[in-house]
Amino acid sequence: MNDLRNDDNALETIRQVEATGAKVHFIQADISRVDSLPAMVKEAVDTFGSLDILVNNAGVEINAPFWEVTEKQYDIVMDVNLKGMFFLTQAFVKYVKESGRTGVVVNNSSVHEELPFPNFTAYCASKGGMQMVMRNLAVELAPLGIRINNVAPGAIKTPINAELLSKPELLATLKNNISLQRLGEPEDVAAVIAFLASDDAKYVTGSTYYVDGGLTFHYTEQ
Repeated sequence: MNDLRNDDNALETIRQVEATGAKVHFIQADISRVDSLPAMVKEAVDTFGSLDILVNNAGVEINAPFWEVTEKQYDIVMDVNLKGMFFLTQAFVKYVKESGRTGVVVNNSSVHEELPFPNFTAYCASKGGMQMVMRNLAVELAPLGIRINNVAPGAIKTPINAELLSKPELLATLKNNISLQRLGEPEDVAAVIAFLASDDAKYVTGSTYYVDGGLTFHYTEQ
């Protein structure tokens, strides 16, 4: 497990993983720094003996009108969401290729790889880029025995949506655009990631799985 900070959130995640009886090893690193990524893969392999699955889960978003977005804000979003995913996947693929193994990559993308999101243009660009990287790598990496897919969450009850959850009027408007009329739980997303990482999905590559309660393609005449 990797995170930018070794803080209370990381410790709580470690506690929850260990409570299931599983072993967890924490690696503190900034995935936007490409030079740190091969060391992350090496530390994981040194700890567990091998590495089979990479889940690209890190993501940030910045709310700003397009005409006010700064270069720094743009770079933060793209460096974490797209560049970090690109080069961490590259480091993983190099390990898989050199070790003669097979592997699985699952990217935690967003419905906004497909769905417009005004005031979050950099975020949408990063997720749209993730979609095309995934599709391209599904073709390029298949001969190496590596599968890659995206999971595209909609509105999920996570800290990234804390502001939305605190505003009843905004929340009500959003729910009205979700076919299931509710926000998703983190477990809803995790279940699909687990499926794609498993052998149950051994013939699945190059796909995006929407976990959005029907948000992306919601349509009603009422």
